[in-house]
Amino acid sequence: MSSENRQVAVVTGASRGVGKGIALALGAAGMIVYVTGRSTKASGSQLRGQVLPGSIQETAEAVTRAGGLGIAVACDHGDDAQVKALFERVSEEQGRLDLLVNNATFLHENLIDPGPFWEKPLELVGILDVGLRSAYVASYHAAPLLVAGGHGLITFVSSYGAGCYMHGPAYGAQKAGCDKLAADMAVDLEGTGVAALSLWLGPQRTERTAIAGEERRDQYEAFLAQAETPEFNGRVIHALLNDPALAGLSGQTLITAELAPGYGISEEGGRLPPSYREQLGEPRIPHPARVI
Repeated sequence: MSSENRQVAVVTGASRGVGKGIALALGAAGMIVYVTGRSTKASGSQLRGQVLPGSIQETAEAVTRAGGLGIAVACDHGDDAQVKALFERVSEEQGRLDLLVNNATFLHENLIDPGPFWEKPLELVGILDVGLRSAYVASYHAAPLLVAGGHGLITFVSSYGAGCYMHGPAYGAQKAGCDKLAADMAVDLEGTGVAALSLWLGPQRTERTAIAGEERRDQYEAFLAQAETPEFNGRVIHALLNDPALAGLSGQTLITAELAPGYGISEEGGRLPPSYREQLGEPRIPHPARVI
């Protein structure tokens, strides 16, 4: 496939984990994928004293090996100027954008510790800067490119923590905020051909959850046994982008495990990850009232 015919995506926070897996799935579908993050040649991130592997270069190379074209862009999503420069580069190099995956976030290593929020480090609130505010900023700069193309998708990586208590109030507020960003951006995007969606992912098989699973085996073992791979979610996002009925979904918060069967998507061996709607709650439906 020539580069002129490839769809173009930006996946934020793609050095490792969920972002990396989503980027790989998009690459396997033949897309040009800009992968962003702060880890360039080597990771400086740690969790519980263990170095988290991965870099944007490694992800970009893996995207290309998968069949797409991976482009690594060092970007601190806490710096608005760097985010603006990212999308200016996409515009200059590609002249289009089809998909933005807002995945970049700040996850403090004490996030999953037991105890009330005031007994944990105040720094946990950073998830509202890199995770919620940063998603707004990325969407702000992506929207003109997406609208100019007449078709596209902005997605927010969210979770059941938007509706139930999960990891404390900072985490919950960030996820609930992403759901509301999708709902309200969809109103502004009506008639443009561009949709906005928030996606509830189930437990993920990532470098972080592997460490957490070892430390909190009693709490996470059962969840991780049925966990999703990030690549699974990347395939769902690609299917949504190319769904002729996408416009009718815009503004909703959807559960990827529930979407997958309809798109013929499963994990390796045909395994279907479960939805946790009954155990953890369901997405909130926004009221249709509009106050301009």
